[in-house]
Amino acid sequence: MGELHIKDKNIAVPGEVIATGMDFLPAGGAFRDTDSIIASQLGMVNVDGRLVKVVPLNMIYVPKRGDIVIGRVTEISISAWFVDIGVTTEGIIPLMNGSFDYIARGADLSQYFTYGDYVVANVMNLSRGKQPELTMKGPGLRKLSEGRIIRVNPAKIPRVIGKQGSMVSMIKQKTDCRIIAGQNGIIWISGVDPEKENVAIESIKMIEEKAHHSGLTDEVQKFLEMKMGK
Repeated sequence: MGELHIKDKNIAVPGEVIATGMDFLPAGGAFRDTDSIIASQLGMVNVDGRLVKVVPLNMIYVPKRGDIVIGRVTEISISAWFVDIGVTTEGIIPLMNGSFDYIARGADLSQYFTYGDYVVANVMNLSRGKQPELTMKGPGLRKLSEGRIIRVNPAKIPRVIGKQGSMVSMIKQKTDCRIIAGQNGIIWISGVDPEKENVAIESIKMIEEKAHHSGLTDEVQKFLEMKMGK
């Protein structure tokens, strides 16, 4: 029977044995050596069923197909929008992926998204040059016309979201805010009350700072109850 030597959400250093036995399978940031799973990088252990991985404490966002990202429109051509999503190569939204509506070639694309607009998009593909190709066709994908934008380390986004969305759902419920967390570390927050928005932001910053702490959900819940009242 397998044994877990470093618990979920605890820190592992390179070369440290995280688990032994064949009951566990190594994922990112870990590898198998005989019957041991060993950390290959410094980071937080994440145990999901049989899968064991090490999430780096700090990382640069690397786009993957299917990621939900938030970005800012920086350029418009006759057939596409270019979007800064925090990587070296800007993302591109081709004309055909900008809307479910038919957009004629040569149309004024700024009527849909213009310079400085923030959008929620899906990474549809990566070109040979690793340029992210984005689409606006999908549930929840849209221009963000109000609210506030904050940035956190992309490595901390899974903690902000929580298992099955539990953490971000709690913050939404307690603060009456709408929140979208992009896999690229950009988060959109919108609430009727600016003070409640501030509490939501404080909560997210707390999660970013204490992502490696055990019992973080309870800590955030107590913070929210203190700020908002039960």
